[in-house]
Amino acid sequence: MPNCTDLSQVFIQTLEQSVDSVVVIDSQNRIILFNEASEKLWGYGSDEVLGRNVECLVPKPIRAQHDGYIEANRRTGINKIVGTSRDVLIECKGGARRWGSMSISKIDAQGQMLYAAFIKDITRQHEEQHRLYLLSLVVDTTENAIFITDASWAIIYVNDGFTQMFGYSAQDVVNRTPIEVLAPYFKHSRIAAIRRQLARNDAYHGQEFGYDRGGQRVWCNVTTYPVHDIHGHLTNTVSVLIDVTHTRMHEVLRHKMLEAMVREESLETLMNLACLEVQRIAPEVIATVLRVDEKGLLHTLAAPGLPVAYSKALDGTAVHPESGSCGAAAFSGESVMVSDITSHPFWEGFRDLVIELGLKACWSTPIKSSDGRVLGTFAFYYRESREPSPLHSLLVNACIHLCALALEREESRVHIRQLAFYDDLTGLANRNLLHARAEQAIAQASRHQSSVAVVFIDLDRFKQVNDSLGHPAGDEFLRVIAHRLSDRRRESDIVSRLSGDEFVLVLPQCTSVQATDLIEQLRARLSAPCQISGVTLKPSMSFGVSMFPEDGRTMELLLHRADMAMYQAKTSVRGSVCFFSDGLDQLAQGRLRLEAALREAIDDEALHLVYQPQIVLGEFELYGIEALARWTHPQLGEVSPTCFIPLAEECGLIGEFGLWALREACRQLAAWRKQGLRVPTVSVNMSPTNFHNRNLSKVIIRTLEEYGLQASDLTLEITESVLMDTNPDTLTTIEEVHALGISLAMDDFGTGYSSLGYLRRMPIQELKLDRSFVHDLESDATSQALSEAVIRIGESLHLRVVAEGIETLAQQRILQNQGYRIAQGFLISKPLAPDDLSHWLEKHCAFG
Repeated sequence: MPNCTDLSQVFIQTLEQSVDSVVVIDSQNRIILFNEASEKLWGYGSDEVLGRNVECLVPKPIRAQHDGYIEANRRTGINKIVGTSRDVLIECKGGARRWGSMSISKIDAQGQMLYAAFIKDITRQHEEQHRLYLLSLVVDTTENAIFITDASWAIIYVNDGFTQMFGYSAQDVVNRTPIEVLAPYFKHSRIAAIRRQLARNDAYHGQEFGYDRGGQRVWCNVTTYPVHDIHGHLTNTVSVLIDVTHTRMHEVLRHKMLEAMVREESLETLMNLACLEVQRIAPEVIATVLRVDEKGLLHTLAAPGLPVAYSKALDGTAVHPESGSCGAAAFSGESVMVSDITSHPFWEGFRDLVIELGLKACWSTPIKSSDGRVLGTFAFYYRESREPSPLHSLLVNACIHLCALALEREESRVHIRQLAFYDDLTGLANRNLLHARAEQAIAQASRHQSSVAVVFIDLDRFKQVNDSLGHPAGDEFLRVIAHRLSDRRRESDIVSRLSGDEFVLVLPQCTSVQATDLIEQLRARLSAPCQISGVTLKPSMSFGVSMFPEDGRTMELLLHRADMAMYQAKTSVRGSVCFFSDGLDQLAQGRLRLEAALREAIDDEALHLVYQPQIVLGEFELYGIEALARWTHPQLGEVSPTCFIPLAEECGLIGEFGLWALREACRQLAAWRKQGLRVPTVSVNMSPTNFHNRNLSKVIIRTLEEYGLQASDLTLEITESVLMDTNPDTLTTIEEVHALGISLAMDDFGTGYSSLGYLRRMPIQELKLDRSFVHDLESDATSQALSEAVIRIGESLHLRVVAEGIETLAQQRILQNQGYRIAQGFLISKPLAPDDLSHWLEKHCAFG
């Protein structure tokens, strides 16, 4: 063991008592001092390392090069490792890893050169820095602006989104307050109120505007979260800013202008309001509005940023290419941008006037009426030679339509009042205008003893468009339908949007026969494929028709009865047409009675299940069975599932209904197995409502345990509507059920909008080819192509695929040739009562 007598006792004690780790090595790289702090850091006792080569403390990946590294430094005399500090990885006894900040000193101990390494444990700081680094990577991927302040409200961090949104780098804003940088207009009282709210640990939510580096206003939805320490003291705040400038700007302009119109403000007041609001949002511009009269002369309506004398000089100027940017824009009907007034020929007659005001550029946009006439111009003047910014373009686009509206109101106030009668999204007549014009049409038809058809139209599966593609796409879809409804209509026809996806047509002088022909033409036009958000959709809609005077003599009654007929069309065959009849009144009343009877049947457990076998093609081996609900009513007889299941969904009974089916199917499976029947699995259909129940997985566990079944014995069949359900609990519940080991099958696959998108994310193990594709397999090439596509999708995703609804041997052969191995349908077996299944198994399956 090398002795340490060369070191003074005081120096040794100092090193040994150091709060930081100290390791001293001699000229042979042997450890001669390993203090108590080092023992805690590495986890080794002194007796385990003293006298050993220092490489025993070095992480294994670099251990082999360590001696050579030290010797190289000794030989060269450069001593790169001495007097510097660096972060090093510490591999502790037992395999744990920590980080230290190490500096090395050289000690001349009576001719022997020693090295002392001083290591400070920085594990916590290193991990915190790493976490912050990872957090910054995440935070900088968002376009939203994020900044963090310290306890004194000074900015300590901004993400890339902040820089992109406001133009400030981190160096520009660190150690400054957000109010100082972005919102110097905030009053001290408001700042204090917000800070008190955050100090109470309440997050702040609001919509504010801030100024970017160029002085432009940026409207933001602001959320600020407080961060407190364990003592309740505010240590930081984290703010997230979402840019809503475009929406907010348009909303503010639109709201103020329309509000002023409702107050019947003068045209000059309205135009001044628009200019002042624009100049408030973009102080670098001077906005003006000129009107073009019937003689083609320009008149100043608003120029709050220019001298009155200049406006008077322009009044009465004829529209002409040499009448400045505004005269040229009004003449051509196109926007005119002059970035240098001093040299452009358009400004020949007015150049001196403008230059005196210090104005160097002008951008003018024509304001046009709905029929394309130029009503005036909206112009921006600039104090420097430049082009308009994107913000300026947005401001102009927002203003010219409002200005056109105000100018047209001046021409005809009647037109302004009519705006209250039109749907904002589609431009079609709304309910108020529909009733007003329809009553006029009915009164006229009554005088002339003619017919009027009222057509109620409802889009099929519109909710799926909204859910899968988003509400903007849904709005676009509605506008497409509205355009097609308005196209080729007669002048006397009334086209209206009631609400949501409901439209109404009123067709004067139209018999039921003519209505049928018109609806068929309309349906062909409406159902043509259209591109919405990059997705091809083929619209489908259901039609209900009522006739004046047979079905009613008021619009209210006719509309109600057309609605009833539409509902009947939708519940029978989607996409069909149904005319009102007296029987529909009775049907509506009967539906109420049926709903009451269904409630009673569920309460009294009067429903029952039948079971349809699924087999492995070619082997006729039983793959599983599907449980199907049936209802036999004492008076009504057999009630079709296509009737009572949708009814159960509409009246809120489907959740209870699904749980009953689950318990009954499990009970029956257990009973069969006690009888010695080898039934592999049972499939139960579940509705979206069942997956709103966060206790569903617990209910399934209890049910399986009650009947001694395993998770693999049960398959839940869900439709695409479950996957697209907007309830926040649905996807969580699906994942919980899947985690139990329950198989999930997608029923009716291929009939919706977004199955493929959801298949990539959902824990589906089985697809069921919709019976509608199977029905036309023998005669329809499209159906064959679709069934081929489904089996290929299943194979590529490693999913089981079941073909249901097989009724003929030809269908079975086609499917079998395409690769289908599991089949279900009347060709194999109709749904069977529980007692009949054992007989079927004995007859058809060898192991039955």
